[in-house]
Amino acid sequence: MSLPPARTLNGLLDPLLQPPVICALSAYAPQSFGQFQYPTPPLATYPTEAHRGFIARRTATRPSDEYRTPTEEEWDAFLAHFEKRKVSIGTCARAFSSPCVHEHACIRCSLLRPDPAQRGRLEEIRDNLVARIAEAEHEGWLGEIEGLRVSLAGAEDKLAQVYALAERKSATVQLGMPGFSRSGETAGTPIPTS
Repeated sequence: MSLPPARTLNGLLDPLLQPPVICALSAYAPQSFGQFQYPTPPLATYPTEAHRGFIARRTATRPSDEYRTPTEEEWDAFLAHFEKRKVSIGTCARAFSSPCVHEHACIRCSLLRPDPAQRGRLEEIRDNLVARIAEAEHEGWLGEIEGLRVSLAGAEDKLAQVYALAERKSATVQLGMPGFSRSGETAGTPIPTS
């Protein structure tokens, strides 16, 4: 494998990828290894500085009145938005001042975050929808059947979210215990005797 001179590679390498590349290149070009030492700040500070720079550039391009202190009425309206998002089976996560596209048929909405404590209510809603679909099929209400099936799919999706959340919360992760048999001794390391 032939590599171009190290000075041409130095300008082409992505700073975030340099450490693995340094290891690989040190086998092929040990005499020029010093040229590949980190020309950028350590990786831990790079994302923070990049984000702060992004925020500063964005702030400079936005109208200054967007960064004013909100009035009492605006703040109360903002807090009331979150109080109004609480519904019987969970919390609506739609954005501030956005309208409800489902006209408050929350069971159909993907923005509803179901409350695990309301699992019984969701199961009752699902069972009720199944019964209403059977009734609509018996009566021949074809338009009603279609809408009820959409609601049933939403109810089943919300129940699946509740079940998945309960499963994640109940799952334990076994990290194991360190192998200490006596004070000052780790597994496999004998204590010196005098």
